[in-house]
Amino acid sequence: MRTVQSVVAAGLAVILSLPEPVWAANHREAPITALDHKADITDVYAFVSYGPNQQANQTPEKVTLIMCVDPLLEPANGPNYFPFDDGIEYAIKVDNNQDGVEDVIFQFQFHNEQRLPGVFTVYAGAGDGISAPANSPAPVAPGTLLIPPKINSFDSPGLGMRQRYMATWIRNNQGNRLRPADGRELYAVPANAGPRTMDYEALYKAGTYTTADGVKIFAGTVDDPFWIDLGAAFDTLNLRTLGSGVPGVLTEAEDTAKSNFASDTVSGYAVNAIAVEVPIEMLTASGRREPATSAAATIGVWATTSRPATTVRRSPNPLETSGDLRQVQRMGNPLINELIIGTGSKDRFSMDEPRNDAQFADFALDPLLPRLVNAAYAGAVEIPPPPRTDLLPLVTYAPPIAASGTPAGPVADLLRLNTGVPATPAAMANRMGLIGGDRAGFPNGRRLMDDVVDIALRVVVGGVLVQGFNKAPNNRLGDGVNVNDADYLPEFPYLSYGPNGRDRRHIDPGETGGGPVR
Repeated sequence: MRTVQSVVAAGLAVILSLPEPVWAANHREAPITALDHKADITDVYAFVSYGPNQQANQTPEKVTLIMCVDPLLEPANGPNYFPFDDGIEYAIKVDNNQDGVEDVIFQFQFHNEQRLPGVFTVYAGAGDGISAPANSPAPVAPGTLLIPPKINSFDSPGLGMRQRYMATWIRNNQGNRLRPADGRELYAVPANAGPRTMDYEALYKAGTYTTADGVKIFAGTVDDPFWIDLGAAFDTLNLRTLGSGVPGVLTEAEDTAKSNFASDTVSGYAVNAIAVEVPIEMLTASGRREPATSAAATIGVWATTSRPATTVRRSPNPLETSGDLRQVQRMGNPLINELIIGTGSKDRFSMDEPRNDAQFADFALDPLLPRLVNAAYAGAVEIPPPPRTDLLPLVTYAPPIAASGTPAGPVADLLRLNTGVPATPAAMANRMGLIGGDRAGFPNGRRLMDDVVDIALRVVVGGVLVQGFNKAPNNRLGDGVNVNDADYLPEFPYLSYGPNGRDRRHIDPGETGGGPVR
């Protein structure tokens, strides 16, 4: 019986270990979020913070946590654009004692303010403002200001939709408001309507806050930091043929290039993001910075969205909500729910707790995704036999992420981060993370620049961590999209500026490149 249980646990840990099989990380992956896209968590990131002047092996001091929601936002899609939902509680949760239960929580609640209720669009502005011309018909007199000045601050009159929000840090059931050191309100950065309407960069900078305790906070509409050839993936694994002449297999030059050889389907789209950067001692169970060799150094991170149990819309009156909060979605590792959990169980997975993930064991013992790739390419990609114990570190606290001797804890979909591993300077980061020799990369946490699609193809499908499988073509699997379409910022909140609605650019299949202009 013990042998059976250990095999089940290993296999269980397997699929829940499938950190990211191969498509848009978690963009509309479950029936419930396909209908409630405002509550859809697209990606979760957790990494030791780095900066432009960082040196290799610098002692870790802070961790950045990011959750992205509301996928595939078309930047030109006015007039209401994409505010956070004031009926949702957004939360980033941290387990620091290996039990799969949250010990530290960062909660965010938004409040909408309509400041221009008589105007047809929520954002309006141009230059120093534009007045009615000499031939303006009555009753609007010539010289009357009609278009407000370009939006460049959260007090600009043309910012018709303004969102305040409250950020709360909870530890040991004690809640503490996170407030900017200068006493300012927290405002969410709006969608980038275009260069005439707003100075988006000024708003982005103004919307990045620092508390007296050194916590940094950001919320707003930004460039979607994820990248993938989504169309090829969902056309039943119809990956493109590039330089190798074999579909889905990269040449050495393509593999090492910081450029794209296929189109990034997510290019030019926006997403709503919430980010916090906190001192490591706010996250660990010991309340101290721990060395990488300490069992207390590794934390588990996930995000949730929750709504009140009942919502009643009473137009034209405000909607009414009542009842306790009910979780709509959660996410730790990328792509677990999207590509591993069966459609009939996706909503239950979304609304349950990580510590209960053993109930989804049937999906893990023999992952379907590798078998599909194996079949689609007529056996060209040899796959490991079940049970896939090589994936165990992804769903428990285990080496090479956690230190030896760390309690494994229950099988749970958590993004595990060893806070004692120094950040790799951005210029030296390897997009293949741990399997590329970069200790600070996925699945040791997840950075914006980690190519989770290619990592998943090689680890989950190719089984490169299994003896005898780290060989061609398994260790060269990829979709040909190596980088995001916009450069990330060098410091917090790291996320790229949101594409502007007037001039956004979606890269189409067949177009050359699709990465940042260099």
